[in-house]
Amino acid sequence: MTNEKLILTLKICISVGICLIALGIYLHNFNETVEAMGVQGIIISAMCVAFGMALSLPTKMYLTFLLVKRETEKHQ
Repeated sequence: MTNEKLILTLKICISVGICLIALGIYLHNFNETVEAMGVQGIIISAMCVAFGMALSLPTKMYLTFLLVKRETEKHQ
């Protein structure tokens, strides 16, 4: 797998993670069905946010590492 494909895959993971976080916030704040579900609804919205965070945060750190590495190689 080349670096370009890896970066594209990581960007897709970040996008999906951000969408899951936004979905969890929407479900928690604005969806009446989830509110009517009680504790199960809270768990569903919290799981969306948790999976979104799990997808987005490590990929951001890895992308930052790749970009710093690329910049140091470019300056040498």
